Amino acid sequence: MTDLRSAIHGTVILAPMTKGSNLPYRRLCQEFGAQVTMSEMTVARRLKQKRRSEFALMRRAADERFFGVQLAGNKAEEMAWAAEVAVAHQADFVDINLGCPIDFFTSKGLGAALAREPGRVRRIVDAMKKAVPVPVTVKLRLGWNDERRNVIDVARAAIEGGADGVTVHGRTRAARYKTSADWNAIAEVAAAVAVPVVGNGDILFGHQVAPRLAASGCTAVMVARGALIKPWLFREVTSGDWDITADERLVIYRRYVSLALEHWGDDEHGRSRIREFLLWHLGFWCRYAPPRTDGTFPEMQQRESWTPRSDLEALLARADADAHAFLADALMAATDVDPSLAPAPGAAGDIDDDAAEAG
Repeated sequence: MTDLRSAIHGTVILAPMTKGSNLPYRRLCQEFGAQVTMSEMTVARRLKQKRRSEFALMRRAADERFFGVQLAGNKAEEMAWAAEVAVAHQADFVDINLGCPIDFFTSKGLGAALAREPGRVRRIVDAMKKAVPVPVTVKLRLGWNDERRNVIDVARAAIEGGADGVTVHGRTRAARYKTSADWNAIAEVAAAVAVPVVGNGDILFGHQVAPRLAASGCTAVMVARGALIKPWLFREVTSGDWDITADERLVIYRRYVSLALEHWGDDEHGRSRIREFLLWHLGFWCRYAPPRTDGTFPEMQQRESWTPRSDLEALLARADADAHAFLADALMAATDVDPSLAPAPGAAGDIDDDAAEAG
């Protein structure tokens, strides 16, 4: 079995994100240096129902270096079976979602709701460990709310079941994405257990990674929204923070379209699918803000107020649907983006961060 600690040591892992961890985007992030990538959350029950769309979530790109499949479920036998399916789809490790805060899933006893039952978590991990020859990990939040922070208890229960690693998102379920990640709490988990711990929350610039690793004692860190806003974040970790230009950003976005065409196909159906994803990604790409002129940096939890340095940068910063449609069409057509032809700004939209990250 792969030694998980060696495989992930010091890496920046691309989080399992609903929609965000689509295969072309994983490839884009890998081109910028992502060493470990993960699938979108895959629901075990839907696999049992033989839904083709669910099986598609586990598809691995031929060039992915170290690939994990995240599974959601609350029945040990079903999760063990799903883990076997994931390994058959070439997963290097399987992860259990214990952090999804979305009401639809928690109402069914999945995600963060499952983390309220450490005993059940132990049984699920044990069944999965017996079923597959690859590492089994869990991803969890600090607890249901501040009054019920049980992250260490759940982590220990998972490890008793045989879990090879734990990822901790430094917020409670009640906090969703509204508060800053609590890295002190993540460090407490890393100090309390013997398996590798991955810390997750609020990493937006490459220079933040090394201090987070050193202060928390984590084996690796995981990025979610940071990678959605800046797929080049992985390059920053090794090459330094990049004050990227608007033209350089367009090259990256066009590369995503190229990878998406390879994946979904250059036909009417494929292009329709790609445009849908492009519009979604533009809702995160528009959040990019450069380092401040005083040498400080924007923060994940605060929308930055800044002055774009060109008309194109101003267009890329727009959050309204009309601007995103204009950009998506230009990117799909591989034509020049002329800001003077863009529609007048409309009402700004926003993407619910709950929809971006499964755990």
